[in-house]
Amino acid sequence: MSESNDSIFLGRQPILDRRQELFAYELLFRSSQENAAAVDSDLCATASVISHAFGEIGIEQALGPYKGFINCDAKLLLSDLPSLLPPEKIVLEVLETVEVTPEIVERCAELKRAGFMIALDDFTHDTERWRPLLLLTDIVKVDLLQIDRHQLLATTKRLQGFPLRLLAEKVDSREMADVCRNIGYDYFQGYYFARPVVLAGQKLGQSQAALMRLLALVLQDAETDTLENALKQQPGLAFNLLRLTNSVATGVRMKITSLRHAITVLGRRQLQRWLQLVIYTNPDSKDFPSPLMHLAATRGRLMELLASRLRPNDRDFEGHAFLTGIMSLMPALLGMPMASVLQGLPLDQGVIDALLSKSGDLGALLSLIESLESHDVEGSGELAQRLGLGAAAVNSSLAQALAWAGNIGVEVQ
Repeated sequence: MSESNDSIFLGRQPILDRRQELFAYELLFRSSQENAAAVDSDLCATASVISHAFGEIGIEQALGPYKGFINCDAKLLLSDLPSLLPPEKIVLEVLETVEVTPEIVERCAELKRAGFMIALDDFTHDTERWRPLLLLTDIVKVDLLQIDRHQLLATTKRLQGFPLRLLAEKVDSREMADVCRNIGYDYFQGYYFARPVVLAGQKLGQSQAALMRLLALVLQDAETDTLENALKQQPGLAFNLLRLTNSVATGVRMKITSLRHAITVLGRRQLQRWLQLVIYTNPDSKDFPSPLMHLAATRGRLMELLASRLRPNDRDFEGHAFLTGIMSLMPALLGMPMASVLQGLPLDQGVIDALLSKSGDLGALLSLIESLESHDVEGSGELAQRLGLGAAAVNSSLAQALAWAGNIGVEVQ
């Protein structure tokens, strides 16, 4: 994938167990396809990692069935951002720069009670400094490049007095891997096993003004209808909202049937946190939607209007229609096949069938809209007739959808 201003990147390095089987990935900040990154702010870097892994790239593609280690400085630990993450998937990796204060210790205990695993990063030898956290920690990552063989043996012996597991970090040779395995290490990470791989994706254009307006609405406790309408004007944002809802949902996975449903499942507090994160990691967004994004918004609105004519008073069907419309252009936005776009999204089966095979009423509506866009008068007329929609109804809905989409840039200023 060629790099552009809309490209996003995420580093991923495997963590193996004693059998050299994959246990987890560490997710790393990357600003380009180059497998390195200069980090000016730990908080900003980790916020970017979270946004990319759970939004643009998607947690299924980023981690699959494995856990993900994410670096945490003190500011992130004490913030609300960890509550945005699924505890069963994430290991919070406390950076060596964190000062061990009573506040940090209590916060780590709270996060552990919430179900997170806690790891300590780049550990060398200062056991006493870290003792309060070592009593809470699940995994300690010992930095092999910062200590010699004698220090390694002494540090390992001290750490084995705590109820935790040891991870040999920055393993660069078979000899070091064998030494650590023989003295009791459980996990291994380093260039000897695998260098980080850079995952690439496309950032969906999101208006900074629209994000600020959405955040203001959430803070004002606006009605769900108002939030839903604002989200409908930002198809890329709506798509990432669906992904995030799937990532943080607790209990059984739920089928997301509409944006209204997604807002309800996510909850106001989580929605607020997510918008703050997106604003924080996306400061250079364009003020107006791209032509392709504008087309996606038009499609969604037109499908919603036609669905209301096809099945009056069926709000669920209208919601499905809008989702089908905006999702139909996601392959072009993301540069990937529709099947990959849909992976990990618990959408209604009718929406999935429409997007993959143009089947059902939703598929017929999508085919009708594509015919209208290509100016296929005969084809669109036949499809409209098959659906029982008159030419006047279709033309009226199209005019309304175009007017609505044309006002998006104005309304968010």
